[in-house]
Amino acid sequence: MSWLPPDDEDDDAFGFDESDVRIRPNPKGTRPRTKTRPDHGDAVVGRVLSVDRGRYTVMADEDGAEERVITTTRARELRREAIVTGDRVDVVGDTTGEEGTLARIVRIRPRTTLLRRSADDTDQVERVIVANADQLMIVIAAADPEPRARLVDRYLVAAYDAGIAPLIVVTKTDLADPGPFLANFAALDVPVVRSARGAWPLAELAPILDGHTTVAVGHSGVGKSTLVNALVPGTDRAVGVVNAVTGRGRHTSSSTVSLRVPTGGWIIDTPGVRSFGLGHIDPANVLRAFTDLAEVAADCPRGCTHLADAPDCALDEAVASGRLRADRVDDFRRLLSSLAG
Repeated sequence: MSWLPPDDEDDDAFGFDESDVRIRPNPKGTRPRTKTRPDHGDAVVGRVLSVDRGRYTVMADEDGAEERVITTTRARELRREAIVTGDRVDVVGDTTGEEGTLARIVRIRPRTTLLRRSADDTDQVERVIVANADQLMIVIAAADPEPRARLVDRYLVAAYDAGIAPLIVVTKTDLADPGPFLANFAALDVPVVRSARGAWPLAELAPILDGHTTVAVGHSGVGKSTLVNALVPGTDRAVGVVNAVTGRGRHTSSSTVSLRVPTGGWIIDTPGVRSFGLGHIDPANVLRAFTDLAEVAADCPRGCTHLADAPDCALDEAVASGRLRADRVDDFRRLLSSLAG
């Protein structure tokens, strides 16, 4: 026989009456809400070194007498804003940096630059990689894996779009001569640093990095994180090898981290990638990454798309006269077509 609850008139049998009913208080409270927020005048300024699952490692009082690394979370009012490596932020709460303490980021300071990418050229959603960098160090290998001109072009487009000065570092020069590949960018006035046989070009890179915040990017397996480990001893960034079958590098570094270079400046190591989407960039800005072509394109008719089917395009005339290389113009047009389509 199943049990049935008693009727209302039988509540007395369980000893219940109206006084046993609890009234739930108003969960929102009775105090009126206000848009006034504290100004956090006592906030500490810091540099975001890394981001990991809602926790932000921040260096406070940089270069000061009480320089320290603290762990923080974000304030509720910043929940819709991305906080990325390189950001300058205001931090309140326990900023001592002692083990077990947790401070709070309450404000993101104005950014000078933003390096962005998208998943692919059809994705209009931008993903911010780093903030406040003023140099982009494009690391390529002379071989194993083979360098890709179009990937370097994409890095250059992203750098010029963000207002960041690019430079190219070539590794594994003992495996192949990078000269023919670098000829693709000879007219762009981009500084190039080559590794010597069996040694990193640390002495040459030191004055270039000093006084700057440099973000390192590159195809998986080119030796980018190994170079960062050489520049900042004791960092122990994960490194990997190139797959002998596919010729592709294996993803090793999985996070973006900002590191202080002992000889001066900061370097931000990013995970290796095999593609770099530019779907968020206006195609009209692509020409800025090809300064050698931009000078010629200034003579194009108004509204010229610079594509292969564009009538009276000055780029075609320059190729026919030998002023521009056909492969260089082709690379530019392929990139432009992928963005336009």
